[in-house]
Amino acid sequence: MNTAPTKSGRGWVLAQSFLLLALVAAGPLGKDYDKVEGLIIEIGIVLFVVGAYLGVRGVRDLGRNRTPFPAPLADAELVMSGVYRWWRHPLYASLIYAGFGWALLWHSGPALFVAVMNALFFYAKARCEERHLLERFPQYAEYMRRTDYLIPGIW
Repeated sequence: MNTAPTKSGRGWVLAQSFLLLALVAAGPLGKDYDKVEGLIIEIGIVLFVVGAYLGVRGVRDLGRNRTPFPAPLADAELVMSGVYRWWRHPLYASLIYAGFGWALLWHSGPALFVAVMNALFFYAKARCEERHLLERFPQYAEYMRRTDYLIPGIW
């Protein structure tokens, strides 16, 4: 099994780690409990739970094909079943959903800012990953046409 990252792959993983740590730290640092409303908390909980579910299902369904790097492993197989039937990037979607949920739960402006940066980052990483997948798996182009990126039925 090839697990050797490329130079650019290491950069993606380092940036991802930094953004996720910044998001976790920004929640309690920017909290403003005086302005927390019930609906904001409820939306935050839903986003966080959906994100957690997608993350667990995505890891399970991807199995041995999972790598933190944009390029697939040398012996990887294309997974288009399970949660991958509806989301092309459920692991990225899970982190985006959970990130926005985290920001809303803390009612934190700084965390919301980092969640937006996180979403933009994962969008860019997904595009990089898709270039690799298109080169490796001819059927990926058709999979892209029928499967949404982040929100099934919408985008």
